[in-house]
Amino acid sequence: MDIIVLQVNLKDNVATAFAEIAPSSTVKARDPQGRERPVEVKDAIPYGHKLALTGIPALSPVIKYGETIGRASQDISAGEHVHVHNTESCRGRGDWEGRA
Repeated sequence: MDIIVLQVNLKDNVATAFAEIAPSSTVKARDPQGRERPVEVKDAIPYGHKLALTGIPALSPVIKYGETIGRASQDISAGEHVHVHNTESCRGRGDWEGRA
């Protein structure tokens, strides 16, 4: 069975997993227009968590729903698990001007 991850907005650089995904798997990332592209998964991705669709450099915005939901606390490669271990919140801080 093909595993599909969902990119909610065309601006997003992450997608949401709707199944647990094993490292070294290849999934299909589906965008809002129904197009699919393969993404090689680097880490185990739990159900409901995010994976990077593209490389996200440290301190760059993590974008979901077309909005900045945080920033990368380290470089994140395409296919990596995106979660609290490599992102940080920007909301309410007032000290971060890198909003998308």
